[in-house]
Amino acid sequence: MYDICTIGHITLDKVVTANSVKYMPGGTSFYFSKALRQFDVNYTLVTALAEKESHIVAGLREENIEVFSLDSEYTVYFENIYSFNQDHREQNVLHKAAPFTPELMPAIDAKIFHLGPLLSDDISADLVKQLAAKGLVSLDIQGFLRYVKDQKVLYKDWAEKKEVLPHVFTLKANEFEMEVVTGTSDVRKGAQYLADLGVKEVIITLGSKGSLIYKDHAFFQIPAYKPAAIVDATGCGDTYMAGYLSKKVQGADVQEAGEFGAAMATLKIQSSGPFSGDPEMVEEVLRSGECDREMIAQAMLL
Repeated sequence: MYDICTIGHITLDKVVTANSVKYMPGGTSFYFSKALRQFDVNYTLVTALAEKESHIVAGLREENIEVFSLDSEYTVYFENIYSFNQDHREQNVLHKAAPFTPELMPAIDAKIFHLGPLLSDDISADLVKQLAAKGLVSLDIQGFLRYVKDQKVLYKDWAEKKEVLPHVFTLKANEFEMEVVTGTSDVRKGAQYLADLGVKEVIITLGSKGSLIYKDHAFFQIPAYKPAAIVDATGCGDTYMAGYLSKKVQGADVQEAGEFGAAMATLKIQSSGPFSGDPEMVEEVLRSGECDREMIAQAMLL
């Protein structure tokens, strides 16, 4: 029995910022997996990519990350273009990979299945339901709202949300994704809407303004900790969720897990590539930010 199993494609990413252009592996599954390298979590990844990119999986295994790699003709290829404001990005996609279905899934048991679809047809509704019968399903909703037209990544509401969301325990969305799927820009109303569809824990990330978590009719405000520098926001949401779920599987409450995830995201944004720290580094951010927590929470625009 694994603590956490992530399911999602590894991508080839071109990251364009105001300061640089870099090429690197990416995707929810990659950033989430790398973030937990030095954590005491029984973890595995299920991904799919082309044979010519198998060296990426080999690299993860060399870091003692257990990976089940499914065959695909292509590897997903994303171009992420950030403006000076790293809370927002433009995306293009050049290749898609084979989807995840119940028939292709290896026989895995886990306490939490974290799903990281990157495009709307990555993970089937039947697979979500099957996994929910085995463990708690955590979903990063972004991929289910994305479709590709002329290589551009565009967004629209998720047609299967009312069918699938009752099977989701934890859902993570940023404020833009929340508005697409709920029709409201009001964060509290959006979180309540998603909970009314059956989600048990709703996490709305607000970039530099922190995050809001809604569970059992209660709202939890999670501060954003100030980074030493803003270098690259790619993978910050995935790093947040790695921290959040790793603490939840160990028995932490919502507030503690949310703050831990936020501190991990702060460390991640300070450098390019995945989070490479350990729990002690995260705890240091939490300790140093202790005195600012109330002030930051009050400043959040909810």
